[in-house]
Amino acid sequence: MERRTFLQLSALSSLLAGKWAAAEAVSEKPNILFLFTDDHAVQAISAYGSRINNTPNIDRLAREGTIFDRCFCCNSICAPSRAAILTGKHSHANGLRNNQDTFDGRQLTFPKQMQEAGYQTALIGKWHLKTDPTGFDHWEILPGQGSYYNPDFRTAEENTHYIGYATDITTDLALDWLDKRNEDEPFMLMCQHKAPHRTWAPPPEFLTLYDDEDIPEPETLFDDYSGRSEVLKKNEMTIAGHLMYDYDLKVSGSEVPDKLGRTMKNPEVKRMNPEQRAAWDAAYGPKNEKFLKDNPQGKDLVRWKYQRYIKDYLRCIASVDKNIGRVLDYLDEKGLAENTIVVYSSDQGFYLGEHGWYDKRWMYEESMRMPLIVRWPGVARAGERVSALVQNIDFGPTFLDIAGLEVPREMHGRSMSALLEEGDEAPWRTSIYYHYYEKGEHNVPPHEGVRTERYKLIHFTELKKWELFDLKKDPSEMKNVYKDPAYAEVRMEMQGELRSLRRRFQVQGATGSS
Repeated sequence: MERRTFLQLSALSSLLAGKWAAAEAVSEKPNILFLFTDDHAVQAISAYGSRINNTPNIDRLAREGTIFDRCFCCNSICAPSRAAILTGKHSHANGLRNNQDTFDGRQLTFPKQMQEAGYQTALIGKWHLKTDPTGFDHWEILPGQGSYYNPDFRTAEENTHYIGYATDITTDLALDWLDKRNEDEPFMLMCQHKAPHRTWAPPPEFLTLYDDEDIPEPETLFDDYSGRSEVLKKNEMTIAGHLMYDYDLKVSGSEVPDKLGRTMKNPEVKRMNPEQRAAWDAAYGPKNEKFLKDNPQGKDLVRWKYQRYIKDYLRCIASVDKNIGRVLDYLDEKGLAENTIVVYSSDQGFYLGEHGWYDKRWMYEESMRMPLIVRWPGVARAGERVSALVQNIDFGPTFLDIAGLEVPREMHGRSMSALLEEGDEAPWRTSIYYHYYEKGEHNVPPHEGVRTERYKLIHFTELKKWELFDLKKDPSEMKNVYKDPAYAEVRMEMQGELRSLRRRFQVQGATGSS
């Protein structure tokens, strides 16, 4: 053989070997399946110690993976939380501070980077960011908030009207995409549910779940907001006075006039076909007749509203849990479980009657705290609980790190891989920053703050009011100790930490002490 031919063959052999090695490396990259819900509070997950429901399929994930006990959003409202996850940046830096803002899809996001690195990327379900998704090979999303019953979905090419229940359909579409994907490439799938967002319209199969029991009330259901800033008393998200009978509670507003004069109809009823409507009426009709006959007043009426609200909320979660079970079974059946990282989370927490509230927005624990469970076979410790302070800005960096990609310096979050591998033994941050900007629904004023392992400092920026809580002594955040002389040193340290975080993240404007 001539030397030239030999060298050519050797070069070709080396090139092919390199291509084979690269192909093998791609095939060994783990898949990522991100299961995401809207407004799912940790208080309604039995793996987190729920007293009010059971979530066996989410619990299975927790047993087989790592559960994060202190995961928090950086801005407790739907669209901003989603933008923070995509960009790995706080709201002021990604440009989406509230639900009225429009997401700039031209900016750097983790799906774009994973797509460029050879991952197949897909988004199915709730998007809620106004502009079309970018960085995805395939997307099919609910328009706006979406509907529970017989929902519409849209792609870049068409709109489709489906018959059925949104949580089931979102799962169907996600599994259908998994069936059709290129099996030679790793995937990153974001399966994002509408549930359990308001108006908490349960599916037909769970309409009567919990009918024969009373759900335990939270200890602070009748909170009078004493001992804290007066701004709390001005809220408009109480179970007692702000849930609407027709829209929220499924009782005709004409029969029970709403004291606030709001008689908005439940939008789901008009979407139902005759069979669905018959099941709905059969479930709610007798219960509503009894309510109207009993005509509860005062605290008894609040208790009735709480039971109606919380049961519908939990019925929606029952459907979420069932469908998570479907996804886990699919991974097992297709032989994908061992090389697929499954992540369960929600865009923020929610008030399940604590402080007499529903909704979110505040920096208090119930709305700031998010569920986060990660199953990573062979890496994440099964059944491990991590107490480190993590945030939604850490999700994107973690996915990039898992995929073997460099985390961009512009991202504020950090990869949680070390926490998954080492638990709380891994070095980590000691504080987190929070900032809520919106002026509007529910009359929650803009505020920012810092949380450490033990303390939380909240600054109502426009009102120039401060709150400081000792979470070890006061986990329900019932006593503001900001002006307590015994906490003077803590107050100064927390204000210094707040200023430090603002500098680190380049938050514009100054925040002082008072």
